[in-house]
Amino acid sequence: MTDLIATTPGLYPLPDWAKDELSELKGHQKGDLISGDEGPEIVDAYQRARNDVVDAQTDAGLDRVVEGQLRWDDMLAHPLTVHDNVETGGIVRYYDNNNFYRDPQVQDELTASGDVAAELESVDAGPQQAVLPGPYSLSDLATDEHYGDEAEFLDAIADYLAGEIDAFPSHETLFLLEPSLVENAPDDDTQELASEAIDRVADATDADVVVHTYWGAIPEKTYAYLMDADVDAIGFDFVTDADESLYNINEYGTKNQIAMGVVDGQNTLVESPETIRDRADWVLENAHEEFDQAYLTANTELFYLPVNKFEDKLQALGDAATLAEVDA
Repeated sequence: MTDLIATTPGLYPLPDWAKDELSELKGHQKGDLISGDEGPEIVDAYQRARNDVVDAQTDAGLDRVVEGQLRWDDMLAHPLTVHDNVETGGIVRYYDNNNFYRDPQVQDELTASGDVAAELESVDAGPQQAVLPGPYSLSDLATDEHYGDEAEFLDAIADYLAGEIDAFPSHETLFLLEPSLVENAPDDDTQELASEAIDRVADATDADVVVHTYWGAIPEKTYAYLMDADVDAIGFDFVTDADESLYNINEYGTKNQIAMGVVDGQNTLVESPETIRDRADWVLENAHEEFDQAYLTANTELFYLPVNKFEDKLQALGDAATLAEVDA
């Protein structure tokens, strides 16, 4: 019997009160906010907002609690945009969505900063799930002005992320978010390197590692290489392209755990627990695999949503996992 685990990929919308308070505070603070040089009032506001989203997950009955990544104004690029050896460039488009981030331009050696670890340490709830950009997506979103070679740059990003993980507090699960595997898939010369980079990052933790992909299905060859990475689960976007994602699973196999993106992280329509359960059951019934664990999750990050819809979707995910346990 498959154990269903309700969770999310993180990157939450700021609570409404926090948007107003932080906008005013940042407008008055002198200093380089981009590099993480935040005054005590801003730090306190983020902590109170973090407590709010942690409480929302706990109240919804989620099985894994994420920190929420509320400081990640630049989305997946954030861990680099706050790095001392990275210059934050102008605003560029975030994949094919109407969202934007600052271009992180790596100008010197990437060393571990401890920024994400500090966020995780401020969470007093669990079991905790850490969230990071995957090495391929982070290298795809960044500009290399130091290493000078695509393979060397990808290696450096992987080593940097592994160094960040070394400082993490205890965590049950790590979600590596890799939408670039779908949106800008590696070419023939990079596919194996991308898989090896993911493998190296995963090796830095004893937690279960989920490589979560979204905005479509992973191209076949890229997926075949991803299967070589020693991770515990691959995440699939069953909202955007369910049939092709299922094809990959049945054609090339998958891990003995799976993450199922069965809630739309970009649409304000709130799925019922029964709808979420139906989508999950469709995967479990049609996949030619038996899974020890299946993560019920949103297909994408949730920062696109209004706060009330975001909270409703958390509740629906928690309720869906409970329904599954009752019916199993």
